[in-house]
Amino acid sequence: MVSMKSSEDRDHEISRVVELGNAYIQSGKDTLIVTSRQLITGKTPEESLQINYKVSSALVEIVRGIKSRPRYILAKGGITSSDLATKALEARRAKVMGQALAGVPLWQLGPESRHPGVPYIVFPGNVGDNSALAKVIQNWACPSRSSAKELLYNAEKGGYAIGAFNVYNLEGIDAVVSAAEAERSPAILQVHPSALKQGGVPLVSCCIAAAEHASVPITVHYDHGTSKSDLLQALEMGFDSVMVDGSHLPLGKNILYTKSISSLAHSKGMLVEAELGRLSGTEDGLTVEEYEARFTDVAQAGEFIDETGIDSLAVCIGNVHGKYPPSGPNLRFDLLEELRALTTKKGVSLVLHGASGLPRELVKECIALGVRKFNVNTEVRNSYMESLKRPEKDLIHVMASATEAMKAVVSEKMRLFGSSGKA
Repeated sequence: MVSMKSSEDRDHEISRVVELGNAYIQSGKDTLIVTSRQLITGKTPEESLQINYKVSSALVEIVRGIKSRPRYILAKGGITSSDLATKALEARRAKVMGQALAGVPLWQLGPESRHPGVPYIVFPGNVGDNSALAKVIQNWACPSRSSAKELLYNAEKGGYAIGAFNVYNLEGIDAVVSAAEAERSPAILQVHPSALKQGGVPLVSCCIAAAEHASVPITVHYDHGTSKSDLLQALEMGFDSVMVDGSHLPLGKNILYTKSISSLAHSKGMLVEAELGRLSGTEDGLTVEEYEARFTDVAQAGEFIDETGIDSLAVCIGNVHGKYPPSGPNLRFDLLEELRALTTKKGVSLVLHGASGLPRELVKECIALGVRKFNVNTEVRNSYMESLKRPEKDLIHVMASATEAMKAVVSEKMRLFGSSGKA
């Protein structure tokens, strides 16, 4: 009815709907824009056609005005679908992916469109019964948060790796999530014990909220749990996965320590990562000297996996925490091949810590040999610290600059790991 009123009223309503649409989509809500179901006709066929045009053009203007990238778009009606695709979304081509429902085509918008790659459901006006449209929307409704197991399973199927990025504050969380959404990549928000000690429950809550509202799969991981009491606390905080780090213990004690936490975590549906072997280097104030480091032993790894029931194994093949020596990394790919054969047989994912500073060709080789999760910290932290050296006028500008600096590093890692476009 508003389309029939004055131009001022019509423009005001369009602006209102656009504003609400942007806000709802950004918050991760399924958003419906509907016209009145009452058929309004004119006194003549020409007048009726003019009314139809006003309604259709109003929908086009609304969709053109919505800048937030949606997870999917559904258009009801043949002419409406065509107008929205060509006029509002500026699509010139689309890939037919199949059917959302019998007789309801599912497209993927072309790269020239305003939302490249977004699924576009063309729902003809004369297809389906009274509940058909509701069924399609229910099928595409916002899913629950992805599980950590699902992320690694998909990475294994696709032959790529997931980046797990350490976060310490809101800027770091925003950098990872915004990079993941821009790259259409899954990602892991990772909290180190020192970060948890500093940020506490608010930091974890921010991570969980960000993961729940992200338009791509994001999970939250507790890293390097060397303290049993800290791990028991972490199990109750909403993490999707935990790393039980008994790498400083003899094999027998490491098995007992890891097994005790693993059984509790699995009862809560959480993924469990553990480490066998020990990385040298420094991370968040914790230093392991080079003489304390040791490679992962394949025979011990088999026993360790069988006894603990872990889901993923962090291995030491010459990788380090923090900076690599001037001579560069010296990775044992022969050992990684053996570990890959073992973990594939056991159904366990391979994890590599110390991805910061690894040359691109070595990262690619690790992925080819089965590494499905890389931990990244140092390079992201350094970009944050470097951004603080640039003069800014206001704290908000400092935060924005830091976020953009970290986002650039995270985005580059996602492209390197092969996870971009996999969400």
